[in-house]
Amino acid sequence: MQDTPQQRHTIDELSTLVELPLRTVRYYIQLGLVDRPIGEKKAAYYTAAHVDQLLTIRKWQNAGLSLERIREILAAPEGGLLPPPRPRGAGTVEVWSHLVVADGLEITLEPNRAGLSSEDVRALFRGVTALYEQIKKGQDHDNN
Repeated sequence: MQDTPQQRHTIDELSTLVELPLRTVRYYIQLGLVDRPIGEKKAAYYTAAHVDQLLTIRKWQNAGLSLERIREILAAPEGGLLPPPRPRGAGTVEVWSHLVVADGLEITLEPNRAGLSSEDVRALFRGVTALYEQIKKGQDHDNN
């Protein structure tokens, strides 16, 4: 099997591939979030690595992260864990999930700080609710 040469894209093609405005792609390159093109001027081109970088940025933006936080994530060592959450300070805005299990029993968590995806949070809440119901059934059985 022969190796195929790496596919090359113009900036316009790159923008179309990742479904981002050309201006946004240029901005991310300017910020250093995306590698500069290979080559210079009209001979400059982009590769699959650039596509991956842009798709990763879009994924994190869709998850609600700021470009500053995305920069921190992208700077994390390859294969390593995400960098720890930044310390909270005055003016920090966080979105917390809140589960009322029963009257007097509530769980609150900040999924990003806990390292949980939205699917993980739903699974945790389902598990806690099921465990609570199991405990209550055991108490009801003991009281009979």
